[in-house]
Amino acid sequence: MQETIRFVGSGGHELAAVVRRPEGEVRGSILMAHCFTCSKDLHTTTRLADALADAGWVSFAFDFTGLGGSDGDFAATTVSTNVGDLRRAALTMLQNRIGPCMLLGHSLGGAAAVLAAASLKTVDGVICIASPADVGHIRHLLPADADERADRFTVDVGGRAFRLDPGFLEDLDAHSVLDAAAGLGRPMLVVEAGADAIVDRAQTRALAAAGGAETAVVDGADHLFTGIDHARKLADIVVEWASRHTTR
Repeated sequence: MQETIRFVGSGGHELAAVVRRPEGEVRGSILMAHCFTCSKDLHTTTRLADALADAGWVSFAFDFTGLGGSDGDFAATTVSTNVGDLRRAALTMLQNRIGPCMLLGHSLGGAAAVLAAASLKTVDGVICIASPADVGHIRHLLPADADERADRFTVDVGGRAFRLDPGFLEDLDAHSVLDAAAGLGRPMLVVEAGADAIVDRAQTRALAAAGGAETAVVDGADHLFTGIDHARKLADIVVEWASRHTTR
């Protein structure tokens, strides 16, 4: 059971979302944030959403501004706009009577989820998948001269080129994911990809320690949990944890 909706994001642009509903009793709802330059249609997100629906969860997955089916200029987005988009998505869920919810974020989306949850009282818990403890960690994917540029620069992610404004770099220094995690005061799960070549273990473990989170490792999994067995293991971990921590 799937429907597509559109809502207005933090920058005033229309964003695209997909809501997947279980066929039977609903156990809760989960708002899903995809990884940097990805989309709601990436297999990492869709496989998880399908598994959640099978287990009785409503999922709300959307594209951040300028990506996938959402309007806007990706080059002008920042971590701050991602956090704002998450807040607007959580509000949209409430307006459509599919909240309160848990927040689930992959990679940089997980860091944004922690930052957003800090100001969202209707969020019951946060799930971070292969997420960094510091949004500045993403600098290792950017060109070496990015900090010296006064105009837009190009970043290559998975063989695809994306343009970014210098404001993206300036905004990285405005956020402390560790402080947000430490002050969260709600259940938290951090899942590590055992063979992650994008976000190293020190980052995921620092995030977990700051938030007093439960932790899990999917041995052998890459950053995107490409292998079907790794994807299934990830889904099992998420469903089991969410089922133990839902309160409404």
